[in-house]
Amino acid sequence: MTTKDLTKRADLTRHDRGTGAMRTRRPEYVDFLPPCNDACPAGENIQAWLALAQSGDYEGAWRELVRNNPMPAIHGRVCYHPCESVCNRAITDSAVSIHAVERFLGDLAIEKGWQLRAPEKKTGKKILIIGAGPSGLSAAYHLTLMGHEVEIREAGPVAGGMIHFGIPAYRMPRDELQAEIDRIEALGVKITLDHRVEDVLKEKEEGSFDAVFTAVGAHISKKIDIPTREAGKILDAVSFLSSTKEGEAPKLGRRVAIYGGGNTAMDAARTAKRMGVDEAMIIYRRDRSSMPAHDFEADEALEEGVKIKWLRTIKEIDRSTFKVEVMELDENNRPQATGKIEELEADSLILAVGQDTDTGFLEKVPGIEFEWDHTVIVDDNMMTGHEGIFAGGDMVPSDRSVTIAVGHGKHAARHIDAYLKGDKYTRAPRHPVIGHEKLHLWFRTHAPKVEQERLPIVDRQTGFDEIMKNLTESDALFEARRCLSCGNCFECDGCFGACPEGAIIKLGPGKRYKINYDLCTGCAVCYEQCPCHAIEMFDEPEALQA
Repeated sequence: MTTKDLTKRADLTRHDRGTGAMRTRRPEYVDFLPPCNDACPAGENIQAWLALAQSGDYEGAWRELVRNNPMPAIHGRVCYHPCESVCNRAITDSAVSIHAVERFLGDLAIEKGWQLRAPEKKTGKKILIIGAGPSGLSAAYHLTLMGHEVEIREAGPVAGGMIHFGIPAYRMPRDELQAEIDRIEALGVKITLDHRVEDVLKEKEEGSFDAVFTAVGAHISKKIDIPTREAGKILDAVSFLSSTKEGEAPKLGRRVAIYGGGNTAMDAARTAKRMGVDEAMIIYRRDRSSMPAHDFEADEALEEGVKIKWLRTIKEIDRSTFKVEVMELDENNRPQATGKIEELEADSLILAVGQDTDTGFLEKVPGIEFEWDHTVIVDDNMMTGHEGIFAGGDMVPSDRSVTIAVGHGKHAARHIDAYLKGDKYTRAPRHPVIGHEKLHLWFRTHAPKVEQERLPIVDRQTGFDEIMKNLTESDALFEARRCLSCGNCFECDGCFGACPEGAIIKLGPGKRYKINYDLCTGCAVCYEQCPCHAIEMFDEPEALQA
């Protein structure tokens, strides 16, 4: 028998009998958690809606997105996108501009008039939500989709909470804000404005509500004691930003000082510049690296002519003269006084040293307890110490942002729904997070993200037109396609083409693959080439390695 015949016979025997018993390891398809999904406070399945956007199915992408977050046009503008801070693509060139694609989808939904689908089946249960900010709106949306009847009661004249009153129009235009609120309302959510809830238990009983979710925003500016001989105009930042929106902005004079280093301080200073002051000056007691404001906020403020006095604290005010002390940071990065005094001139002062939530209306409710800063203590189910009353958003101990508040609203809805059913909601186990070091980017190409166009600086300083521009469709498509699909199969056919034994079986579009272990030798070629690490190698049981 020739060598050729022997080889042919060996090949036939191998494929007839399989090699499974000879393997020490076997490949299996797995799912990991992409870091963007893991970092999203609203719990969006970012990878899933980006995948739909990649194929041009924009409505499908939007509907996948709003399964978790009903306000993508808002979040595409005001969220500080922690998802992008952990994006594995940044190791290759730059993070996927997730927020820009989200805004594109949100704005497209408004333009096309896409609507949410209300459930046909109703539960007969009623929920009262106190506060029409992001957390309350999110909870109302999810509870309504679960079939419950929801009413929001809001103390203010408009819905939106701190998105409306605390974020200037140059960052969050009001038409898009109102459009996404209107869409939630169209689901059947009743929003009652100019209704301040003072007695929760009374309103719960009179309205025959089965549960209450309190989600009042942090509208109260914190106070600070500054000695004044004869002070000029002193304002708090939230009231200032709110009055500017309502057309009742106070006269600030030629020069205004803003005390604080957060995003609200940046917004107040930039708003003052737009109102025509000659000089807007931020005074902050730490350095730039320690400021709570996001770096891009400070960059934009400086671009627009705002001045920032780092490592300064106000000691005394005498009319328009501010005595400030120079500070220095110690080894623990805490500001320490130096005794060196400087004088600055300003006609008015805007305090932006943080906000508190008005939780006083809950103090008479039996069982509800508070932290030292008056935030409400809740259990793992987001319920307060009083049966059936839940709380979230700025009212509870937590970091504060629009996206965190929306996430609270979603989780509160799940807990409230379970409570009404006499059950408890338990979050499903999460897959391990996939890091960049586990990806096999053999196809890697350099394709930096598309930068959103911005309004010219000269136009920013004189009006409240939106600064950031939307992506074009082609740019949004390009940006979505930059996603690496970390940790989850996107059917690239790499494993199918690489397998030397023909052991990979295609199951059809959207169904991925399966492995014929009678043919698989455990050579790990499929694993080594999988760009997104959707294949893992596992040891065979010892009985199969004989």
